[in-house]
Amino acid sequence: MITAWIGSITLLGVAILYGLLALGMPYGEFAMGGKYQTLPKKMRLACVLSLLIQLAAILFLLQMGNVLSIVFLAPMAKEVCYFFALYLFLNTVLNAFSKSRKETFVMTPLSFIAAVCFLLTAWNG
Repeated sequence: MITAWIGSITLLGVAILYGLLALGMPYGEFAMGGKYQTLPKKMRLACVLSLLIQLAAILFLLQMGNVLSIVFLAPMAKEVCYFFALYLFLNTVLNAFSKSRKETFVMTPLSFIAAVCFLLTAWNG
């Protein structure tokens, strides 16, 4: 399913950003309110946790879109995709009101695209 691929690639891009942030790269203006260029250590740990959650979400999306077949994910894939769709729609709204212009103009559309992909994949899967 094309929406599973589009959503996965979009979320993978965000996951890469969070990985770079966790490593101390100066891209903080794109995430977490954009307050810091380089995130403090506690926020870097939050990025690692977020990265792991995003990678898990990608697996569920690909499972729901019949791209992957991971038996133990199948029973809960639809509900997890709906959860991430809701979460990402909320994230879209929060990003839209960020004080950081970079977060607003880059992360808002990425979050929205991923949310729509999760929703459509759950509906059609």
